[in-house]
Amino acid sequence: MNKLQLSEEQIDNIIDLALAEDLGHGDVTTEALIPPELQGKASMLVKAKGILAGGEVVKRVFLRVDPTLNVEVLIKDGAKVQPGDIVATICGKVVSILKAERVALNFLQRLSGIASQTAQYIAKIHGLNVNIADTRKTTPGLRLLEKYAVRMGGGQNHRLHLGDGILIKDNHIAALRALGISLEDIVAKAKKNAPRGLKVEVEVRTTQEALDAVEAGADIIMLDNMSPDEMRRVVSLVSGQVITEASGGITLANVRTVAETGINLISVGALTHSSKALDISLELEPQTLKIF
Repeated sequence: MNKLQLSEEQIDNIIDLALAEDLGHGDVTTEALIPPELQGKASMLVKAKGILAGGEVVKRVFLRVDPTLNVEVLIKDGAKVQPGDIVATICGKVVSILKAERVALNFLQRLSGIASQTAQYIAKIHGLNVNIADTRKTTPGLRLLEKYAVRMGGGQNHRLHLGDGILIKDNHIAALRALGISLEDIVAKAKKNAPRGLKVEVEVRTTQEALDAVEAGADIIMLDNMSPDEMRRVVSLVSGQVITEASGGITLANVRTVAETGINLISVGALTHSSKALDISLELEPQTLKIF
């Protein structure tokens, strides 16, 4: 699995798109009502238990809107938070704080929600020798940040993009079998044409398909939507020969059962496509508001 590293340029590009979406036509409400010389302090307040992710992204949002703001992040990403915790404080022009508020909160709530849900899955498999990974089922344009949030919750990143690994899925197999190409030849072709260092993974749905993929030379087999009993059987038959991954229909209710089959890796699309935003708000501190 590739190690995700975020550059400031990548983060700023994502932030700029979000700001253009929200602030591209100005903030007519704030500009009509709030005196430009009004200064004050605001706090980002946690309202639910969870895991924080996106603190530094929030800081960059505010500074992209107004570099004169003073933003202090008080809690590190990956830390547990609970109601009443203050993630960050922002001091400076109230007009600027309000213009950046929603974009900053959207990032913080979304990323913290992903980190929090990932941590819940990690807790369910405590004590078992298995890892939880994400998928490419991410919000368009936000993949790097969402996969970062998965790591903050204790999970691993699966493929970052289509160039990050060879994963032969059902539609690849169907297309090539229609041309009369066997699974053995499909895997051989993939291994021959793969960029150096990339492993070949094959999606399988039955025990026989799993055995065929291993015999064909696959490095990893993805057991797609198999029952725990069938997973356990496959693992017992191929243990030590390949890396085994479970995928499809994994929930908090069944992830431990899946983990107990002896699988090496569990990929969970829900980490990114179905996480609930963590409740966090921005509150101005009235006693700090002054005209300068």
